[in-house]
Amino acid sequence: MKKKIAIINQRYGTEVNGGSEYYTKKLAEHLKEYYDIEVLTTTALNYDKWKPYYPAGVMDENGVKVHRFQVEKIRNIILFKVINKMVQLFPNLNKLLEPMWIKLQGPYCPQLIEYIKKNKDHFDTFIFVTYLYYTTAVGLPEVAKKAILVPTAHDEYCIYFSVYEEIFKSPKGIIYLTEEERKFAEQLFENHNVPNIIAGSGIDIPEKVDCEDFRKKYGINTNYIIYVGRVDTSKKCDELFMYFTKYNNQYQKDLKLIVVGKMMMEKPVDEQIICLGFLSEKEKGSAIAGARALIMPSEHESLSLAVLEALASGVPVVVNGACSVLAGHCEKSGAGFTYKTYEQFADDIEVLYQDEMKYKKMSIAGKQYVSEYYNWDNTIGKYRKLIEL
Repeated sequence: MKKKIAIINQRYGTEVNGGSEYYTKKLAEHLKEYYDIEVLTTTALNYDKWKPYYPAGVMDENGVKVHRFQVEKIRNIILFKVINKMVQLFPNLNKLLEPMWIKLQGPYCPQLIEYIKKNKDHFDTFIFVTYLYYTTAVGLPEVAKKAILVPTAHDEYCIYFSVYEEIFKSPKGIIYLTEEERKFAEQLFENHNVPNIIAGSGIDIPEKVDCEDFRKKYGINTNYIIYVGRVDTSKKCDELFMYFTKYNNQYQKDLKLIVVGKMMMEKPVDEQIICLGFLSEKEKGSAIAGARALIMPSEHESLSLAVLEALASGVPVVVNGACSVLAGHCEKSGAGFTYKTYEQFADDIEVLYQDEMKYKKMSIAGKQYVSEYYNWDNTIGKYRKLIEL
């Protein structure tokens, strides 16, 4: 008889745009071969307000049992910003403010927490993906002895809140995605005694991509670089747009920047920057495969599936060197460049367009790196090892 495993994430579904959410979906679909999987999630599609999108209840999605619970309160963005500022300015009031912050951060879904409480004896293991949200902060302490945390952690202001210390110190085990993530968490929380393993992630890219069809559909008839992810100032997309426009003007290039992902900021006015929004996995794969490089400007990433998908497709990457995880991918793979200034950004792009021999070596190196270190057989094997402890 298969062990019964609950996987908890704040959002889940084919239409959901998010790194940890996509990771959770693929994880559930690969673990179902070995365990009786039930995903516990909410009805929300987007994280900004957590508005209901999916129907509440139980349904089968690609062979996985998905149980969605209603979000009881849409996020009050103005109030959240106020509390958010107060938590940062008045740390002496954190015992009072942090529970309010967690609730406003959301998604506020007490029915999901009640389900965990009532059914904790019916599941052998609870896997909580992402430390940040209400679903983990409130849900994990209820079943800590059966819980595996997949924190997807990086250095951001809120991880220093006292409420998260228990989350990182109390679970049965922790799955880290990279060595850099584990090093950061253990330095911060001194939780070396919690059983843990670095499991990474498998990387799925479409078997068949059609770069020419993608170009024709969107009218792209010049060279392009690409960004894939949430389009937000928190991801430093505003800086990316500024750097790209400056580069194009300085070098008199007819280069385009293709932007794939949900817009959470004003669209740039540069006609050479084409924002396509959310794409299917096949179209996204075709878009990445046809690019000269993928750019990742974010300072805070715990893994970056987009970067690994690009490397798996033979596309070198240019990443923000302030992010240790992204810099680590570049150093270990030999298939990417880092930048911290505009001048470095411009030099990196120039090398990728001017040095064809180096480009080909990086392309091969990227594929080898992902094939060796980021495949689902390795990842699932490590999950099973921790689950069976």
